[in-house]
Amino acid sequence: MTREPFRLEPKMPVRAYKTYAISSPLTSHTRPARCEEVNCPNYANGWVTKVDTAEPLGVSQAKYITEQSGRHFKTEIAGMFLVFTFPAGQQCFAEHRVPLHREPLYVVRDGDHRGNPTGYQRRHTNAEHWVEDFASHQAELTKEIEKG
Repeated sequence: MTREPFRLEPKMPVRAYKTYAISSPLTSHTRPARCEEVNCPNYANGWVTKVDTAEPLGVSQAKYITEQSGRHFKTEIAGMFLVFTFPAGQQCFAEHRVPLHREPLYVVRDGDHRGNPTGYQRRHTNAEHWVEDFASHQAELTKEIEKG
């Protein structure tokens, strides 16, 4: 379950705001990795997966494990559950990722969490330019506040 962050209600319309963000998207800044690369405890120690065969999801999980996963396992029945015990030394089912150590994206866009009404977005090529842009914007805001 994802919880939305607490936010104070904005006092101005969305077009009156600017958003500064630094991001490292998974798709461009990481790559898929094998268990060995991330010191996965399941790979090192093995793991147990318990599926509820009374539910459609559990049935499809059991079918995938037994027919398509290509992994070695032992099974036992525990009530309505099918318990799969996987020995160490094989890939688990997690989707591991490792960083590519790329420079993050330094982005400035109009609007706030409610949206970007103008569609304006700028990517700075380095952190220094992003910080300068941010400082300049803060200085403009300070002038406006001092005006009253």
